[in-house]
Amino acid sequence: MNDFKKTILMLVTLLLILSTLNQGNAQTSKATENATYRWYKGNNHTHTLNSDGDSTPHDVVTWYREHGYHFLFITDHNFLTNVEGLNALHGADERFIVIKGVEVSDSFGDKPIHLNALNPEKLVLPTGGNSVVETIQKNVNAIHASGGLAQINHPNYRWAITPDDLKQVDHCLLLEIFNGHSWVNNWGGGGHPSTEEMWDEILSTGKLIYGVADDDAHSFKTPWDKSEALPGQGWIMVRAEKLTPESLIDAMKRGDFYASTGVVLEDYTVNAKSITINIKEQGQVRYRIQFIGAAGKTLQEAVSFPVTYEFKGDEGYVRAKIIDSNGHFAWTQPVMIK
Repeated sequence: MNDFKKTILMLVTLLLILSTLNQGNAQTSKATENATYRWYKGNNHTHTLNSDGDSTPHDVVTWYREHGYHFLFITDHNFLTNVEGLNALHGADERFIVIKGVEVSDSFGDKPIHLNALNPEKLVLPTGGNSVVETIQKNVNAIHASGGLAQINHPNYRWAITPDDLKQVDHCLLLEIFNGHSWVNNWGGGGHPSTEEMWDEILSTGKLIYGVADDDAHSFKTPWDKSEALPGQGWIMVRAEKLTPESLIDAMKRGDFYASTGVVLEDYTVNAKSITINIKEQGQVRYRIQFIGAAGKTLQEAVSFPVTYEFKGDEGYVRAKIIDSNGHFAWTQPVMIK
């Protein structure tokens, strides 16, 4: 075979390879476009008798299963609860799943430093550290090394963690901005910022972190008028392809969820130009929505829905907060504006 024929043969072979690759890419793209996503309601922070809760894992899971949740992380202090038996009893495809977790409970001096390890492969124990920031960072790193997703819990509990501390932590995507326990000082006070204000301080530096609401539930038997840590007070709604630990964690990593204490969204969408939000209205409840940017500045308000906020380009970031007339909230995740 002469050189010309060899060249032609090589070109034909290359074209066939490229055609095959393009067909594969087209199929992958088509599969992605055709993927369907659902909203799943879940709680990231729950305790049982395996640490300081008042009920067995079975009773705790039963409460969430019977109250319309789709997923539950059990996060006992420094204890990894086995969830296989719980899923055998309570799990149902696309209806409910229990996911393993740990509240890694550390401290620096008299300051409690607590982080959730969500879906780790093994128990994560506290690492300690020589400062608040180092203690947080070392525990974040240990959670990631275990295959888990790290979440910083209740930063205002005993006023342990400041916004300046949080700004120095790397590679942590989740922060509790609402925790249902009555001792955690969500709203700040006495010169201390609220957890939502802390969130804005972090975002204003250009660091991306997503806001979580959850129960930190401990009390399922204690009378409801005497308990400090009840279930059903805060949760997240995650938009995922299916109800599996992997799919839910992936959605949290990309910020495809919102946090709530009672407000339900019909839907919300984000594209390169805007955010659109629609609310699932409940009875005679009325709503107000705020689009918020750098330094917590309110960029736009609305009282009718659906509503769209169009990016201007100089906001730093844009997130939405929905407030209902009974004092419930929902928070969407920030969109960082380049």
